[in-house]
Amino acid sequence: MSAPADPAPHATLRSANLARQAEWDTDGQITLSYRGNELAGEVGEACNLIKKLERERMGIAGSRASVEHLAEELADVIICADLIAMQLGIDLQAAVAAKFNKTSEKVGLVTRMATGAD
Repeated sequence: MSAPADPAPHATLRSANLARQAEWDTDGQITLSYRGNELAGEVGEACNLIKKLERERMGIAGSRASVEHLAEELADVIICADLIAMQLGIDLQAAVAAKFNKTSEKVGLVTRMATGAD
């Protein structure tokens, strides 16, 4: 399958994920368990880079990593999390705000995120 000559940019991750999944998984074969494994793999890759950054900080010999590479892996984690939420009809942006605010309230902090109701 060839890429469009002039791909349209998307304003949100969800919009881009919806469009790309329509291109990529044309038969709708991807399962929730596939998505979960995909997310676990991306989190593992991010953790491995954090380990390497810490090793470097401590001056211990071993392979190296960069913050830029970690940023890419963290982006993969967010993309995968949104794909799971998308598959289940979860508004991830609203869920993140609600959970953030719930934790702030639980531990007695005043910082809150704006929600759609704000």
